[in-house]
Amino acid sequence: MELRLLVTFEKVATVLSFTQAAAELKYAQSSVTSQIRALEASLGTELFDRLGSRIRLTEAGERLLPYARRIIDLSAEARTAVNGVDEPNGTINIGTMESLTSYRLPALLELFHHRYPLVKLSLRPTLGDETRQALRQGVYDIGFLMERETVHAGLETEVLTAEPLVLVCAPTHALAGEAKLATVDLSEVQLVGTEPGCPYRDLFERELRESTGTPPPFMEFGTIEATKRGVAGGLGVALLPRMAVRQELATGVLVALPWEPPFQLHTQVAWREGKRLPRHVRLFIDETVRLVREQESSDRSEQVNRPPYGETWQS
Repeated sequence: MELRLLVTFEKVATVLSFTQAAAELKYAQSSVTSQIRALEASLGTELFDRLGSRIRLTEAGERLLPYARRIIDLSAEARTAVNGVDEPNGTINIGTMESLTSYRLPALLELFHHRYPLVKLSLRPTLGDETRQALRQGVYDIGFLMERETVHAGLETEVLTAEPLVLVCAPTHALAGEAKLATVDLSEVQLVGTEPGCPYRDLFERELRESTGTPPPFMEFGTIEATKRGVAGGLGVALLPRMAVRQELATGVLVALPWEPPFQLHTQVAWREGKRLPRHVRLFIDETVRLVREQESSDRSEQVNRPPYGETWQS
């Protein structure tokens, strides 16, 4: 079996499309088709079922796929060893979400840019379900998740930190002076949020619907920054990760409301179960764990002197 045929097979098996595989491998579609046929001929069995415009792996294809991935990974490892490249190098395709890219990852990205210049990071903005599926298919090398669950079928995960959420509003909002709020107290409040599919937005919406029996009135913004500006402008209240509003709470642009979410999210880094991680990918995961844990320790120190709900830090 030629390595190039296995590389083509693995790509087609991952995306389940000859057209998409050809585009990603920069081949003509006819080349991809002929390579798959050559591999099938050498093995004496069909690897894909052709179902009109769709394809799926046969049982033989399912059995071959993990071996193909191991051979491809070992080939890359061998090439690095033979070339004597000591410095980590390679591309890492990363699925992540806006809040983590903006508020958890900057120090990590800066570290890799300066310390490991041969490692190319390709960040792809996706939310939970899409990220998990892309990891299982091998489209992403690693993915960052912010989820309530910490075990995901077909994936290995490292929980980095619990991700506190806070309900915020403008200092002039009618609820800003409240000493305590229950979920039912939010039934008539205008809510500001990111798009559906965002984990904390979806959990918040579900909690409100179950408590009040009616869909909550959300004003949707596309990004966290737009959401924060809308809240600061008095358009409503929003549930956001505390890491995303730390500066606004410190300066008094926003205030925290006395409502505790009845759910807990955890930021996690994940990769495909059983995947042999190249050195540069393993290094990225290890540095992620180290930096987030350091940040978490700093956050705990900050919490010691955190002001009560509705108050701001004194400068």
